[in-house]
Amino acid sequence: MKDWLTAREIAEERLPHLPTAESSVIRLAKRENWDQHPTFARRRSGLGGGLEYHFRLLPSLAQIAYFQKYKVVGDDVPELDVRLKGKAELTDRETKERDARLAVLSAYELFSRGLKLNQQACIQVFCDRYQMGSIRVDEWVKSVIPATSRRTLLRWLSAKRSGTADALGVDRSKARAGTGLLETANNGAVRAFVLAWIARSPHLSADIIRGYCEDHFGAELTDRNGELKPLPPPRTFQHFIKALKASENVVLTKITDPDKFRSTMKLSGTGTYRYIDEPNALWMIDASPVDALCVDGRYSMYACIDIATRRLIITLSKTPRASSVGLLIRKSILKWGVARVIKTDNGSDFVAIATKRLFSNLDTEADVSDAYSPEQKGHVERVIKTFQHEVCPQLPGYIGHNVADRKAIEGRKSFAQRLGADENDLFEVSLTAEQLQRHIDDWVEYVYATRVHSALNGRSPEQVVAASMTPIRRVDERALDALLMPVAGKNGIRTVGKQGIKHDNAQYLIGSVMVGTDVFCRLDPIDMGRLYAFSADDGRYLDVAICPERAGINPQTFVKAQKELAAELIREKEREIKADIRELKRGPSGIERTIRLAKKKAAEREAAKDNVIQLPKREEQHTTPAIAAAIDAMTIPQNSSTPKPLNDQAAKLHEAIVRESAQRVSAKVVHLDPDAGLSETARRVKWALAIDDQIAAGAVIDDETAIQLARFKSTPQYRTAMDCMKDFGLENALRML
Repeated sequence: MKDWLTAREIAEERLPHLPTAESSVIRLAKRENWDQHPTFARRRSGLGGGLEYHFRLLPSLAQIAYFQKYKVVGDDVPELDVRLKGKAELTDRETKERDARLAVLSAYELFSRGLKLNQQACIQVFCDRYQMGSIRVDEWVKSVIPATSRRTLLRWLSAKRSGTADALGVDRSKARAGTGLLETANNGAVRAFVLAWIARSPHLSADIIRGYCEDHFGAELTDRNGELKPLPPPRTFQHFIKALKASENVVLTKITDPDKFRSTMKLSGTGTYRYIDEPNALWMIDASPVDALCVDGRYSMYACIDIATRRLIITLSKTPRASSVGLLIRKSILKWGVARVIKTDNGSDFVAIATKRLFSNLDTEADVSDAYSPEQKGHVERVIKTFQHEVCPQLPGYIGHNVADRKAIEGRKSFAQRLGADENDLFEVSLTAEQLQRHIDDWVEYVYATRVHSALNGRSPEQVVAASMTPIRRVDERALDALLMPVAGKNGIRTVGKQGIKHDNAQYLIGSVMVGTDVFCRLDPIDMGRLYAFSADDGRYLDVAICPERAGINPQTFVKAQKELAAELIREKEREIKADIRELKRGPSGIERTIRLAKKKAAEREAAKDNVIQLPKREEQHTTPAIAAAIDAMTIPQNSSTPKPLNDQAAKLHEAIVRESAQRVSAKVVHLDPDAGLSETARRVKWALAIDDQIAAGAVIDDETAIQLARFKSTPQYRTAMDCMKDFGLENALRML
């Protein structure tokens, strides 16, 4: 149905109340000023130009005729703008009912737009045309809504405009859902009983479960209305159990098949690692037996995937071990660079001490997922499945993904051919491990790396790597080889003894390391006579320890050389220490250094107490009978001794001294300022005490003096003075202030 028509197209439609000639339509448009309407008239973009008119400019009867000629109800449901709220989820029947009614509403809204009729008239005309079949309707809409009325259409319009269009979806069968006898019998106890038996024994037949119900509940059940009803027949139980298994499928799967539930039903989400957008930010590694045989048996594959780029590396190993993990990491680092984080599971080869030590030496964080939680490293699990299902079936020696597949492959040959046949002949094994590894590397490089991934926004891993600007952390290949060397037993830690380093009942001499030093040892995988020694503290390389017997060296010559090397090392350190001792002898002795340090600390403590005044301590005279006797012994002999008589000149001098002393005592000395020796704080204290005495005597003081007195009494100096007066008296307290 075209919305825009030229004058010729309008004439050719032969609509009511419109001319059938192009020129007449043009004159009508000019007469009705159609070209002046800004919305329903526009320039024609095709060859020849001219104007186009929207069909809404036509008279009402012409619009109705044009609409019912071309509009098909139900052909625009996918484009319906349905912003709905209401029911959480709809059944298929409800969805179909809702979509059919919304299609009718959409057709009505298009039909009524532009008609010069009120809503009631538009609805009535539309319903009449719908009832008579004048409006073309898709079969699926007609089968759901064969007829409609004005009130029904008004109710549908109200629901849609109120935002509850989901209420238009109706499933009449749901009205009866959950009302059956077995569903509601005994207040739901029968349903719970049957569900428990299904969860415990999923393969029980309906007849057996009916017998269990009859044994437990009796021959009659109580329905939802409280009435007794006979136990339904086995056929009813079959339908009920089938519906129960469908409605409780997720929970029953969780109980009866936890692995299937975790793989297919447990909520996992997606895009949890989308924040990883730099190469080598996060790797995931895992291992799995290859679903194909080699000529020397079945191998395990170790896979490493880079999350940001989806790059993949796969290596083979005869048995799962930490050294296989090391080889996978070595191959990945040489090709991609060093990873920041590597996520693994709890396999013994991934949490081994050697693997942890390798990650630590590479400054790579090991992120171990929870036990029995393969979904936490789903990327590598998924890529392993891709390899197993895409590559392995193409390999000679494919044995299937499970026991059923293996039996099906074995069934390709008759029992006579299988009887006594070798496994390699049975599965047509022809590849060696080296050949299989080459096939895997070629598939990863030429197939997987060039394949477009949806998680990479339609790009392939090699395109993502080519576009990345992130710096790559490289490691020298020789350093990697050293880090991957086998470690001596007991986690590689040894103590250098006077006979060297002991390993595997052999002594490895190393003269460049002092006796008593703890070292970390790595074995040379090629030469059994060599041990590489590293510092146990910081991992620094020290030297090579050699066992002369295993290395094929003359023991006497080698031991002599190592002894000389060790002696020279000791002499060098001895010279350094003796030089330091001589330097110490030139300085002060040890006791002088100790006393000097103590005096320095005491001076620092005194300097820190410069602003602190030590208050005088309270003193009291202590006496005992022995102390009193001692005082008497020291004083009485002096008092009892008879003084010698003075000569005349001495007597005159004595009289003059006595006379002068008497005059000095009787003389009256007047001080101009009796408080001259007191501090400012002490004077303020005396002033405050004097004012207090005046107030106690009944004197009246002025307001200014009272304010000054109150302010001074609130100061810390006044409170300190009062405390000192209580302990030492007024005179002593004033002298201390």
